[in-house]
Amino acid sequence: MTTEQSDRAPDHDVDGGTDRKSPLDWWHHSHPTFSALMGFFTGMLFVTAVPGAFAGILRLVFPYDTAEKLFPLVAIALVVPIALLAKRKTRRFGVFMVIGMVLTALVVLGVSSLVLYFMVRYDA
Repeated sequence: MTTEQSDRAPDHDVDGGTDRKSPLDWWHHSHPTFSALMGFFTGMLFVTAVPGAFAGILRLVFPYDTAEKLFPLVAIALVVPIALLAKRKTRRFGVFMVIGMVLTALVVLGVSSLVLYFMVRYDA
């Protein structure tokens, strides 16, 4: 085998198939920043999509007053990042997920408070 052939991705899958892999397939499994990026963006999505989807489902299933009373139960979803932080294998992903959640919440709160401030200040 030449050095050119050894630098390329292997010709066989784990299952023994002969599908060719892309030279960048290793990146998704062993690159050190992959779990950090995925955790951060998962945290961003978690903060925005989970409460919105939960509110939408509650509103479809229950009347408005009941849905409003049940909305704080969305805090149960915080079990997911806590569980990720508890297990050693998923701790790095969980840490970056929590960072993404906290930074997204800070940006949303900061921007909304700034908009509210300007709306109140310049209401004429």
